[in-house]
Amino acid sequence: MKQLISYFSPLIVILIFASSCVVQESPITGTKRAYAYSWDQEVQIGGEVDREIVAEFGLYEDDDIAEWFDRISHEILENSHMRREGTAERFRNTEFTFRVLDSPVINAFALPGGYVYVTRGLLAHMNNEAQLAVVIGHEIGHVAARHASQRGLQQTIGSVVVLGGAILGQELLGIPGEGILNLSGQAAQLIFLSYSRNHERESDRLGVEYAAKTGYAAAEGAAFFTSLRRISEQSGQALPNLLSTHPDPGEREQNIPRKAEEWREQGYEQTVYNTEEYLQRLQGLTYGENPRNGFHEDGNFYHPDLEFLFPYPNGWRVINQPSQVVLVSEEGDAVMILRLDHESSSARESVRTFLANNNVETSDQRSMTSSGSIPAYEANFTIQDGEQNLGVNVYALEYGDRVYRFINYTTENRFERYKENFSATTSQFSRLTEQRILNIRPVTINLVQTTQRTRFRDLLPSPLPMNIDPEEVAIINQVYLDDMIEPGTTLKIPTQ
Repeated sequence: MKQLISYFSPLIVILIFASSCVVQESPITGTKRAYAYSWDQEVQIGGEVDREIVAEFGLYEDDDIAEWFDRISHEILENSHMRREGTAERFRNTEFTFRVLDSPVINAFALPGGYVYVTRGLLAHMNNEAQLAVVIGHEIGHVAARHASQRGLQQTIGSVVVLGGAILGQELLGIPGEGILNLSGQAAQLIFLSYSRNHERESDRLGVEYAAKTGYAAAEGAAFFTSLRRISEQSGQALPNLLSTHPDPGEREQNIPRKAEEWREQGYEQTVYNTEEYLQRLQGLTYGENPRNGFHEDGNFYHPDLEFLFPYPNGWRVINQPSQVVLVSEEGDAVMILRLDHESSSARESVRTFLANNNVETSDQRSMTSSGSIPAYEANFTIQDGEQNLGVNVYALEYGDRVYRFINYTTENRFERYKENFSATTSQFSRLTEQRILNIRPVTINLVQTTQRTRFRDLLPSPLPMNIDPEEVAIINQVYLDDMIEPGTTLKIPTQ
């Protein structure tokens, strides 16, 4: 936990240091205006947070996809304001980084200074390179327009204060719940990515322009926003997070083709779709949550790659992240967090280091075992957090040449109530031996070419893997369940 503050503190220092207004030119207009940060500071901030983003989400491990995405992104970048002859040298010389994140969430975002990300979840929901090109151009547009800097000092520094409190709260175990559990990745989005609708409209305009000038059929970008609208309608919930401050998808469905036509009228032919090439890239793409990275089923959390399992209490929510597994009680008043401890060589050292780092003294600590054979060590203590006291159980164990550490906590008056839950989970951490679980494979995209004219729903296998809804498969193919599919059409079918 201590390392979370040390990891993120450079960013906080940079943001607070950047408290004076900077007057610099815009890469897009060339005119000067006030920004919260200088361009050098934006580049530095982006570099700092990029490491956090990669640690939080992980990169999708497919070199071919990574190289392809980087190549087409740089082609689009070359047609952006960041590479034009009249643009200031500081902008033209800025190196951009383009990454595909290993996340099923449908998202794309950019950090200041030239860092652009898409998720594998977003790639699965597109049908050609032209659609992706508009999204890439959109994110480059955020960087070029310096939208993060435009948000203003007051709002940004306010966000830092909130973020700092969230990190401190997690460090002192004082803020249970899901809101702060993602820490670095989500915090970075909260700071940098809540742009205004006007910013989003500007980036839409720039995304279409950059894609069109690269030769892509930019009007295709509208289809992706149709998919986002359908996802929202299917879930019956608000729009996905990346659209929370964005213009309505219906508005964008109409505006993107119109803007593309304006560029066509100026002489920019937009003939590149690369549909088949794009779809071939998706063959074998991991779809949805990857069970190899851990999953929960019938009251147990399993991690096939690390070969362990542990039970969790009935009714508790399981939040599985690349760096931690979080369990939240049904009432939201108790939390268990499991992380690898990379610094300690034993369970005893792990617990005692945690106590020392948090200035905690307690005589309630002891050696024990999990599942009768795994060396473990635990400590219980009370710590004050604001106006309340928290009851905390720290439990570390040695398994598979690694040290794992649970941080379990609730309010002091509920500690005895939850103590059995904490113990039932930690004491039954054990080796995973069930071959069905050890051999489980993720759902992947399988390309199928139709041989006859038929309804889409009739082409789907039954049942679909991992409880995937047929409507979900229709959405990723940008068709409707009762659409008639022509022979020779390539479809994306999730397969396990």
